[in-house]
Amino acid sequence: MDLILWRHAEAEGESGGPDDLDRALTTKGERQAQRVAAWLHQRLPEGTRILASPAKRTQQTVRALTEMSNRKARTIDAIGPHATAEDLLTAADWPHSRQPVLIVGHQPALGEVAAWLIGGEAQAWSVRKGAVWWIRQRLRAEVAQNVLVAVQSPELL
Repeated sequence: MDLILWRHAEAEGESGGPDDLDRALTTKGERQAQRVAAWLHQRLPEGTRILASPAKRTQQTVRALTEMSNRKARTIDAIGPHATAEDLLTAADWPHSRQPVLIVGHQPALGEVAAWLIGGEAQAWSVRKGAVWWIRQRLRAEVAQNVLVAVQSPELL
């Protein structure tokens, strides 16, 4: 199974209050989302399920991909800004999903998922704004292995 983690692009300043879901992308964030969306569009397998947080900044980030690829994204409340790593893995049906899954979400849960799947323990890894971490689970000699396929940030595109 492939699990692709995409952190929302740069957004307006953190409010810390009830309006957090309404924070929009900055102009720089819109450019970041477009660059990463173009990269993903060229690489995502057919049938990839796209799951996005309900926050405005994640909706704007994923829209950059859905508009250029005619793919559909599903909004999942459980992967919002206060989601846990477990919430993300449950939404993705990791590792049982038969389809690749792209999650467009937030820190710290994205970094915690990456740390758990790659490093094998809960740690607070940082995923840069707009960046993608692509993780694949494969079987070798009947043992599941998680492999880091790619890490891409908007600055490198």
